[in-house]
Amino acid sequence: MKNLRRLWYGELTLENVFWDWAVLGGLIVNITCSGISILLILDDHPILGFIVGYSFSVPYNVIVLVGVWRSAERFAGERRWADRARIVTVVGMVILSVT
Repeated sequence: MKNLRRLWYGELTLENVFWDWAVLGGLIVNITCSGISILLILDDHPILGFIVGYSFSVPYNVIVLVGVWRSAERFAGERRWADRARIVTVVGMVILSVT
C-alpha cells in the first residue's frame, strides 16, 4: 500500500512508474481482466464479465495515469521525456480501458 500511495502522489521515479506500473503492470492487469471477462461472457455471464472486465482495470489505469502525470512533473531530466511518457500513458490507458 505504501508504494500505491507513493505512486498516486507522484513520489516514485518517472522511469519506475512508466515502465513498471504503466507498461508492465498495465499489460498484466488489463490482459488478465479481459481474459477473465471473455471467459465469463462465453460462460453466459455477461454482466459479471462486464463487471470484472472494468471494475479492476479502469481504476488501476486511472491510478497509474495520475501517477505518471505527477511523476512527470517532478522529472529532473529533459522535459520531452516527461511529456512523451504522459502522452503514451494517456493513449495506452485509454486503449486498454475501452478494449
